[in-house]
Amino acid sequence: MPALLSCLSVVAMADPAPARLEVLDADDEPLVALAMPEGGRWCLEWNHSVEGFAVLDCYRHDEGRMVLERSHLPDFAAGLDHVLGRGRQVSDGQGGYWIEDIDEPVPGNAYVLRVGSMRVDHRLVVGTRRVSLSALAAGERVTVRLSSADDARE
Repeated sequence: MPALLSCLSVVAMADPAPARLEVLDADDEPLVALAMPEGGRWCLEWNHSVEGFAVLDCYRHDEGRMVLERSHLPDFAAGLDHVLGRGRQVSDGQGGYWIEDIDEPVPGNAYVLRVGSMRVDHRLVVGTRRVSLSALAAGERVTVRLSSADDARE
């Protein structure tokens, strides 16, 4: 019996399964599931529907929360602007700008996205990996969420 108890205590002390960055379809079926350890970062990138340049919203996994960290905007095009008091605007050195230090937790660790056509090409960027959401679900409603191992058990 002591051997069994020591095995159970090792399992209980093991690191929890890492959180996952998931994209779920309208039926909550997974389209994308990527391990996202504490401190991990990713961006949602898309092509501006009028100007065509890439726009990024970048997030991090911070103590179990999805946090909007910064955004990249290459131009002051229609609908793209820095809101005073929300982060700080820094030149990207190429005519655009980053909005740094936004640091806003995303309510419920999830948001709904209507995925654009391939012209818009919504994509997740995690390190050097790019996953085109438009190739998977153009025109569809999806949920982008950070889920923990506990979420999978519920």
